[in-house]
Amino acid sequence: MARQFDAIIIGAGQAGPSLAGRLTAAGMSVAIIERKLFGGTCVNTGCIPTKTLIASAYAAHMARRAGDFGVTIGGAVGVDMKAVNARKDAVSGASRKGLETWLKTMRNCTVFEGHARFVAPHEVRVGDELLTAERIFLNVGGRAVVPEMPGIHEVRCFTNTTILELDTLPRHLVIVGGSYIGLEFAQMYRRFGSAVTVVEMTSRLIHREDADVSAAIKEILERESIAIRLDAECISFAKRGDEIGVGVNCKSGDPEVVGSHVLLAVGRRPNTDDLGLDAAGVATDERGYIVVDDQLRTNVPGIWALGDCNGKGAFTHTAYNDFEIVAANLLDNDPRRVSDRIEAYALYVDPPLGRAGMTEAAVRASGKNALVGMRPMTRVGRAIEKGETQGFMRIHVDADSKAILGAAILGTGGDEAIHCILDVMYAKAPYTTLQRAMHIHPTVSELIPTILGELKPLPP
Repeated sequence: MARQFDAIIIGAGQAGPSLAGRLTAAGMSVAIIERKLFGGTCVNTGCIPTKTLIASAYAAHMARRAGDFGVTIGGAVGVDMKAVNARKDAVSGASRKGLETWLKTMRNCTVFEGHARFVAPHEVRVGDELLTAERIFLNVGGRAVVPEMPGIHEVRCFTNTTILELDTLPRHLVIVGGSYIGLEFAQMYRRFGSAVTVVEMTSRLIHREDADVSAAIKEILERESIAIRLDAECISFAKRGDEIGVGVNCKSGDPEVVGSHVLLAVGRRPNTDDLGLDAAGVATDERGYIVVDDQLRTNVPGIWALGDCNGKGAFTHTAYNDFEIVAANLLDNDPRRVSDRIEAYALYVDPPLGRAGMTEAAVRASGKNALVGMRPMTRVGRAIEKGETQGFMRIHVDADSKAILGAAILGTGGDEAIHCILDVMYAKAPYTTLQRAMHIHPTVSELIPTILGELKPLPP
């Protein structure tokens, strides 16, 4: 006999628990199913643990730079990786435990721990339990891709998940993949004390960004003695005694990089291949992402998909926004849509990159009559005071509508300052609103009105 609920939520990542809170508060009975760790990627293997590690790496970096600020530290700066990892585990564990406790004490919410699979469009089996509900929400997240490459099964390679278990310092970490995850780990481990080489198949790092952004980030990393190997067209792996040879076949440089450890950071895939979606009739695309409409409904009435598994975003903030969209439509008579949101994210190298809206390449492709304003961080007082003058700020606007089209802030505080621009974009206010704002001195954000007052036509 199936146990009846008003709603079933599969996955306790960033969307599921908050949705459970809203549904139970509305008087519904909810079953939430988690097969492994409460909190999903963000809490356990993503944002929280990695940014905790980045904070430790930043502390080591600033200690080594103490002399730049007139501060004397006796002796060499050391890093205790076991202590670093213990701090990371404590921060991540507290977040996970808090979320788990909240769900297990939530009124009208029943927690099931195990692997969920559909047996029918509105029936789910977890172990020996058969559950049924009119509404089912999928929040199953994603995992790292381990592609088939020559020699991959002959050596030990870490992913962004398994490397978090490492509590020793690699002599030489070779990172395959020059995008967001790979670059954050690259700078982090270099600051901990490892030699680091980044191997990227394409002609530049983080290829979705504008070319000058990619070049500036490459320069930032190379200043910290991180080796960058681009145009690696045929990546392979081989044992070299106790170490690992990574074949890169680049257009220049040695054809092989030998390291002590290898991290694969070459993409992610959705956790949808073992849910029994065929039994429910839920459609997926060619990459395994669940197909949803603008309100996150699947092709099967009464089934929604939220978070990384729907291909609409790969961030904690997009997953949480998915929850807000579903809750608004179901409970608040507020027709919110995925297409209403503006693309925004950050890359947490140091200094960070904050991005909102269109890249310059996208602005050019749109054919809009665009204006652009730009300022290097060497002309930002706050950056100079902090001794962190790498990067630049750039904003694009529509000359006709005066709408802000997009912005990139690569520099100290860029991940926070970008929200000044993002909020004005959501308000659909003209850029002149922000241009005329009085900002606090000394901050990074205070230069945004200045940049908007110096706009020029986008050069051909």
